[in-house]
Amino acid sequence: MLDQTQPLADRLRPTTLEEVIGQSHLVAKDKPLWLMVHNQTIRSMLFWGPPGVGKTTLARIIAAQTGRRFFQLSAVSAGKAELRDIIEMIRKDDADGSVVFLDEIHRFNKAQQDFLLPYVENGTIVLIGATTENPSFEVIPALLSRSQVFLLQPLNEQEMGQVIERGTAELGVTIADDAKDFLVEFSNGDARQALNLLENTVTLHKLHDAEITVEHFKNTLQSKHLRYDKAAEEHYNTVSAYIKSMRASNVDAALYYLARMVDGGEDPTFIARRLVIFASEDIGMANPTALVVANEVFRAVEVIGYPECQFNLAQGTVYMALAPKDRASGDAYFRALEDVQQHGNLPIPLNLRNAPTKLMKELGFGKGYEMYSEDDLLPEKLKGTKYYYKENKE
Repeated sequence: MLDQTQPLADRLRPTTLEEVIGQSHLVAKDKPLWLMVHNQTIRSMLFWGPPGVGKTTLARIIAAQTGRRFFQLSAVSAGKAELRDIIEMIRKDDADGSVVFLDEIHRFNKAQQDFLLPYVENGTIVLIGATTENPSFEVIPALLSRSQVFLLQPLNEQEMGQVIERGTAELGVTIADDAKDFLVEFSNGDARQALNLLENTVTLHKLHDAEITVEHFKNTLQSKHLRYDKAAEEHYNTVSAYIKSMRASNVDAALYYLARMVDGGEDPTFIARRLVIFASEDIGMANPTALVVANEVFRAVEVIGYPECQFNLAQGTVYMALAPKDRASGDAYFRALEDVQQHGNLPIPLNLRNAPTKLMKELGFGKGYEMYSEDDLLPEKLKGTKYYYKENKE
């Protein structure tokens, strides 16, 4: 019997891989997670994907179906003390191999991630980390090399439709076709967001045993009586405003949006990484030193952390906003990429090829190569093509 006091998304959380909607590339028969559970052998892993696609659910299922104890922590609020308590509990109960699920692992700093290493290596815990950020940037190499990374995808329209059908059945309501389409589009592949809006709408409008319409959803979204978790949306809106303010060389606006992100608890390395990207994407060759500055800000933020790293972020933000802008190098690269994708692997001129064997030398590989040649070195089909212009051609 489902607990009606639980949020709908929790009540409908799958308990077996067979119940999972989406992620068939991982959970279908003979796919990686199915094989792990089927063979009762799991190793530490990282789930990388957007919100509401099943990262927590899969971690719970893996632990349950392999008969392991399950501990869940959020890197936003937990630290080494909480981890140490769990390790001691596992050792006391002789429960090596317990699953420790660490949500938002990208918010753990290097020292906190280092703390996990020996327990992952000796099998005390099986770590399952969840992140919406690229683990290549956010997880230390030692931990990354000991974990298998799985990329989770947003649910497609058909899968979102299945989620909504489960939700309406549980709530005892029906939904108009256009309202279902509206909810699918609004949720953008996030099952939890769809179920939250569905439940809030039914509650607000007292729609039990009734049909939900598009107007019901729109009224719910506009209601002042309900507060929704818009962290993900606000997160991307604010960082977008931050970047666009620096791009416009508007220092004050850039600092304001930086302050909003910091005050909202944004991961400082997330902000610093945007500075590194901005330094090449928007400043580029107009001031190549910007990339050096951005990397130093990232390093300082990584080592120092909050609250002191606010000064580093502020300095980096002001520097990037005031720097001259030039997107020519990035634009040139993407023009070249278009040709690569259009023409495929065109033959590389023989004089540019390595000649490690006698036969290859006899065939002309490397012949005529000059280190500082002014000749056109592009493949024959692209001779004369210009990608890079010193002046921005936007």
